[in-house]
Amino acid sequence: MNVAVYCSAKDCIGADYLQLGDELGLWLARHGHNLVYGGATGGLMSRVSNAFASVPTAERGQVIGVVPSRIVTMGRRSAHCDLLFEVHTMSERKQRMRDLADCFVCLPGSYGTLDEMFDVIAAGTVGEHHKPLFILNYHHFYDSLQAHAQHMRSLAFLPEQESYSPVYANTMDELVEYINAVRPSR
Repeated sequence: MNVAVYCSAKDCIGADYLQLGDELGLWLARHGHNLVYGGATGGLMSRVSNAFASVPTAERGQVIGVVPSRIVTMGRRSAHCDLLFEVHTMSERKQRMRDLADCFVCLPGSYGTLDEMFDVIAAGTVGEHHKPLFILNYHHFYDSLQAHAQHMRSLAFLPEQESYSPVYANTMDELVEYINAVRPSR
């Protein structure tokens, strides 16, 4: 199954967050999934892809990178991609990753991660896809986002029963359960 991972590209984040990237990358590889990610270096992106690629090729799926040309010219293209799509813009990257993925996982991140997350949610809301989005609320990282969604719901900006909404996992074990329950709709 193709699992798209959105996450931080910052190296200066806490070691426990970086280890989370290692844990997810190893789990995905050891369970035969393909990793779909931004194809760049830095922070959790490197940790997830490096850990995935550390598993011998015969024992894992593929590392599929989708990287914008601008990131390539910055010298930040990952060397761990088995398959790499170079695109022109960040918008093209989001679309290609959405097309390739069977499900999406958001680890902690910044504006880029939130942009990718909201792109998946907005596209799902209008029926462009029915693929699940799992947000790992590691160390309560996304508590305020959940609270804001509830605030929007209380003011009727979000319906009580959304047509598409993310699923929050508080631990890696919960995340693994959710991923294991996905049945690709290809």
